[in-house]
Amino acid sequence: MKFVNVIGAGLAGSEAALVLANHGIKVKLYECKRVCGEHEVYKLPHFAELVCSNSLGSNDTTNASGLLKEELRCFDSPLMKGADLYKVPAGQALAVDREKFGAYISETIVNHPNIEVIEKEFDEINTDEYTILASGPLTTEKLSQNIQTILGEEYLYFYDAVAPILTFDSIDTEKVYFASRYDKGEGEYINCPMNKEEYERFFEALQTAERFEMKSHEKVKLFEACMPVEKIAERGFKTLLFGPLKPKGLTNPKTGKEDFSVLQLRKENVAGELYNMVGFQTNLKWGEQKRVFSLIPGLENSEFVRYGVMHRNTFVNAPKILNNDLSVKKCEKLYMAGQITGSEGYVFAIATGHLAAKNIILKLQGRKPLQFDATTEIGAILEYMTTENKNFQPMGPNFGILAPLETHIRDKKERYRKLAERSLCYIEKRKADFSLTNTH
Repeated sequence: MKFVNVIGAGLAGSEAALVLANHGIKVKLYECKRVCGEHEVYKLPHFAELVCSNSLGSNDTTNASGLLKEELRCFDSPLMKGADLYKVPAGQALAVDREKFGAYISETIVNHPNIEVIEKEFDEINTDEYTILASGPLTTEKLSQNIQTILGEEYLYFYDAVAPILTFDSIDTEKVYFASRYDKGEGEYINCPMNKEEYERFFEALQTAERFEMKSHEKVKLFEACMPVEKIAERGFKTLLFGPLKPKGLTNPKTGKEDFSVLQLRKENVAGELYNMVGFQTNLKWGEQKRVFSLIPGLENSEFVRYGVMHRNTFVNAPKILNNDLSVKKCEKLYMAGQITGSEGYVFAIATGHLAAKNIILKLQGRKPLQFDATTEIGAILEYMTTENKNFQPMGPNFGILAPLETHIRDKKERYRKLAERSLCYIEKRKADFSLTNTH
């Protein structure tokens, strides 16, 4: 009986394991999270752990992340099914209850007859066996050295950051209001307004707050989409007002006016007991986070259940390392998925896990790998990842990498709508390619 090793049970690995298993392929799924000690970001015992409820981003197809999710739904993605089952209200975003989603995916994997879960450190790849490497930030030192030996190249890397989570009961609801930006959605966000004087006090405290020291021997590369709030503030007094503290699109019902600045809090679970500080990824020391963030009106007595942290994300030089089917050029039975490929974001992690699995199935059937053109988000990111680039860096979903429309449309929203329609039409026409026959 054929089997495939899947290394890592994060989003990419979980997706890959379920796609393979659902098509009759035996899977050995290796996960060391519960045996390798505590990690600074991942805290839940479940597979496919999300670090915040809104990790999957927008659900609107005129948003690149929303389009990618819809593409995955067309492919019958197991993880997208789980995310849709456990979504929580968040306007146009696909926010999910992290614990219920993780528990559902874990239970599905553990109970699948074609998946054997092996909870131990995986430190050496057998190049004679089909393997999907999706170890993400939990790549151990031994495995990292083994990968480097196989590839003959050093890793690239950057630092990522996550935002704090606090309890709803600790928020002073007399000082905040519920609303979604531009009144889109059902008003699920809690908005913490600041006047100019309050903002100035917060900004000064943020500038002088102590931070965790980075290792001196590592060159820090910060990913723009997860830039720590204190680093954004270094760019100027008003920079935060155009980023995580922007007031645009929000009218304070108590004054009927737009505030000087606004911090939004997003529901973290279905029960509404926990809220995430939107855009407040940070590397401040934990005591400093409590001190500085408590200066924001409504958060004076906030209770943090998780402070923000930074962590090192590792990825390979994909244009040199990977083929378009996500197999490694130097080792045809080794595939990569998730952030290690240089595909940034959880939705792309799911996408690469899905494609790596289906391309292995096709190879086992003696068929050609799936091919997409750049009219789709998945095709565009694969093209970006495998096209020669001297300054390769992780890329998240965006419309800029899609092939342009034949006729240029000046209105951005209409242009994005047309790009999304074209992508989904292309996928619909090729749906038979994605519904692989069972290999029993």
